[in-house]
Amino acid sequence: MIYGPHDYDLFYEDEDLKIGVEWRGRHFKYYRESNGEKVEKILAASGGRIIVNPVEPVNLPQKITNFLEIDFEKPVLIEPGTSVKLMVKFPVEIGVFVASKKSVEVLDIFTLTKPKYTLYGTPMSGVVCRWYSSEIYFELPETNPLKEGVMDITIKNTSNDWVEVQKAVFDGYSMKIYYGDIVGMVAEMKVIGKSVAETTFINRPIKSGLKKSLELYTARMIPVVERKGFLMEWGLK
Repeated sequence: MIYGPHDYDLFYEDEDLKIGVEWRGRHFKYYRESNGEKVEKILAASGGRIIVNPVEPVNLPQKITNFLEIDFEKPVLIEPGTSVKLMVKFPVEIGVFVASKKSVEVLDIFTLTKPKYTLYGTPMSGVVCRWYSSEIYFELPETNPLKEGVMDITIKNTSNDWVEVQKAVFDGYSMKIYYGDIVGMVAEMKVIGKSVAETTFINRPIKSGLKKSLELYTARMIPVVERKGFLMEWGLK
């Protein structure tokens, strides 16, 4: 598997992706070929590591939004005062970092899926979201961890009404991604009213044996104000 830390001998190739670092006599060269795109960069470095891991899937094809919307292929109807635990898939973006003793720099970000976007809310006050559609699962589904991850969501209906949920919107700043033989996140959705809910992420792996991904905001040293979650105020379906 490509995920994890590497020396400057990184090399991986399959039918969708070719990526590596090679010595060119005076410098290293990073290269990647995927989805018809070719990227090459010169690395003037004497040591360090290359780190490859899944990152927040809200960066491509350009930085448009921090939000991810997952649409459920079947709606979930939840009784008042109860909760349900389910799983959905989400798109994976892959970050490549170059790390020295003093700092970490983003070298490349790419995806093997085709990004799609949607508007959640009204044209005047809504938010643009990276969009993905998923079936609902109650056991860990099989995935290609280079393309899809699995999100474990506990939906709690704290309202006094039956609610129908067919989508969930998440803030990318709060994502806590883990990787190994699968890519996973754990989230919670608290339904406040018939059409209002708050989504948050839980900082733990979806199963044991997974490693925490390096977050893009940390690597880029972007100050992030701690957020409690995202308030879905424009409906749940």
